[in-house]
Amino acid sequence: MWLLFGIVAIIMAFCNWIWGARGKNPEVFCYLSLSATALTVCGFYQQNTDWALAGDYGAILDTAGVATALWVLVVLSILINGATLLVKEK
Repeated sequence: MWLLFGIVAIIMAFCNWIWGARGKNPEVFCYLSLSATALTVCGFYQQNTDWALAGDYGAILDTAGVATALWVLVVLSILINGATLLVKEK
């Protein structure tokens, strides 16, 4: 589920950027993108909690590689939403 939220966050960030470049008010997309980013992080940790409670320690050990994908999704969301601020100023 967290991967879906991460992808939605990136899509909403691009929509935010496109609407800002067109001179329209992209506040809704910014809100949706940042909300989906927060849900991405929460979903990731919830998945790990479920694995820990189930005693699936092998799955927890596998999250080291998956954590990189989480970082990428969150950083992309932040950078794209930040770029919207630069587009608005022009």
